[in-house]
Amino acid sequence: MMAKNRHDAPREIPELPFAAPAGTPAGVEVMSLAELRRRVPAQSLAGPQRPDFHHLLTLTEGDLRQVVDFSGYALRPGDWLWARPGQVHQWGDVTRAEGTLVLFRQDVLDAATATAARVDDPHAPVVTTPVTADAEAVTMAAEHLSSEFQALGHLPLEVHIAALRHLLAVLLLRLAHLTVPAGDSAPDPDETYLRFRDAVEQHFTDTRRVEDYARMLGYSGRTLARATLANAGLSAKEFIDRRVVLEAKRLLAHGEETAAQISDHLGFVTASQFSKYFAQRAGRSPIEFRRAVRGLTVSAPDGAQRSADGTPGG
Repeated sequence: MMAKNRHDAPREIPELPFAAPAGTPAGVEVMSLAELRRRVPAQSLAGPQRPDFHHLLTLTEGDLRQVVDFSGYALRPGDWLWARPGQVHQWGDVTRAEGTLVLFRQDVLDAATATAARVDDPHAPVVTTPVTADAEAVTMAAEHLSSEFQALGHLPLEVHIAALRHLLAVLLLRLAHLTVPAGDSAPDPDETYLRFRDAVEQHFTDTRRVEDYARMLGYSGRTLARATLANAGLSAKEFIDRRVVLEAKRLLAHGEETAAQISDHLGFVTASQFSKYFAQRAGRSPIEFRRAVRGLTVSAPDGAQRSADGTPGG
């Protein structure tokens, strides 16, 4: 992973652009964790970062803790972690695991494939665990992509690049459309919930009121409440609040805007209103969170998912 730090301020979470190694102009890079350890100093991985490219990571041996958007994940062989551009990402101890890392820019994919693979879905799970036939198909796709990446020079360059893009598309489409294991009920989200989810993503800086979304979408508040509880397992109000708090955490962690400026960006009337709202939901004030997250360490216990501020992750 050839990533350059755009910022010199040591306390600011760096934003990392994709920089392909010489001779690999396709916007895709595949490497083993052993290669990552050889190329990137451990201290460069230890702190939180905000890449502008996708990370796909799977393990073949050991275990590895990762933090994505302030929630911790304990990865084991067979798991796939997908961290998307703009998410705050922090590595755990990579000496404890072996596996494969796929990095890619979003513009590598054509628009139709990107849509079908749900690469822009902000609600997609960070970690998935393919089973049975899915696991075999995903593993084969990853191995084929890795093999082609290592075969630079065996084909004309334009053919090699096209092959990499097609093989990456296969892997992403497989991961985005895993089948449901027998006996496991995971129905597709209904239209009401999907419309509400998309509306929140578009308007969470404008309003935090369920009634406003109900009016906007032509539903009753009770209908939105039922749909959100059935599909997301939480109330409509909590769904909105979680999105607002996540954005606040990103802004606090990544930039140097004051709490007052972030408050204004998120549509709060006053900075004190924002501080109270954030503290009630994150367990600490915005400034306390900023200080804590910039000294972030991966400490999620085995099998547990916790946010970086110490509260249970969602």
